[in-house]
Amino acid sequence: MSIAKRRLSPEESRGMALAAARDLLIETGPQSVTLKAVAGRIGRTHANLLHHFGSASGLQKALAAYLSDEVCGMIAQAILKSRSGEGSVRDIVDLTFDAFDKQGAAALWSWMMLTGNEDALDPIVDAIHALVDDMGEEGHEDREMHEDTLTLVLMALGDALIGERLSRSLGLSRDSARDIAERRLEHALEQEN
Repeated sequence: MSIAKRRLSPEESRGMALAAARDLLIETGPQSVTLKAVAGRIGRTHANLLHHFGSASGLQKALAAYLSDEVCGMIAQAILKSRSGEGSVRDIVDLTFDAFDKQGAAALWSWMMLTGNEDALDPIVDAIHALVDDMGEEGHEDREMHEDTLTLVLMALGDALIGERLSRSLGLSRDSARDIAERRLEHALEQEN
């Protein structure tokens, strides 16, 4: 029996829709993340997705939360590996930059801002804040980690939006922003120890 014919639990249906929305975001950009497109991708009806998300805005907000949870989980693992000596600062930098570029977070953020759906950014900001509080040596009071995170996220966001063109126009390699972020984060971590 195909997935389209089989009755899915609400969690399964929602999960399939979010995975399809993520794929559409990566493949064709945030403007393609519509209820109709996602429904078509998973063989469900527009009404089915309306039931789960309420609107395209609700779908985008849920997608932002879904991406945030996925990415923050990977970054948390990279931080733990780095602390144990199994991973590197570059792993953390690459995961963060890839989340904004290759996984479409920067495009989604920009699209939501341009369409007035700014509250859809809340799950992303909340997930990053929770990650920093969980990973920080002093929890919420770890100001240095908050500042390091702010710098890294802003660099990754900017790089995803204009990094390729800007680095090319300045005669720098495409990985220059990642290299700079890695050096700054390594320096910051050395200062904290």
